[in-house]
Amino acid sequence: MTNRISIDWTRCDGHGLCSRLFGERIALDEWGFPLLDPRGVADTELAGARLAVRSCPRLALMLETDRVS
Repeated sequence: MTNRISIDWTRCDGHGLCSRLFGERIALDEWGFPLLDPRGVADTELAGARLAVRSCPRLALMLETDRVS
């Protein structure tokens, strides 16, 4: 399985909280909007990813899992 965070750009206002909570995989651009690490989220990082998703004030983040057969 592959875990990744996705962003609903219609909701994101660039608060930057996601990067403060999950800086291992989310950086910020010069305007404060998130830049996602393309490598995805390791199983050992799921707790941090879930915290960032739950804490987004605009509910712009989603944690997705792709099942590989």
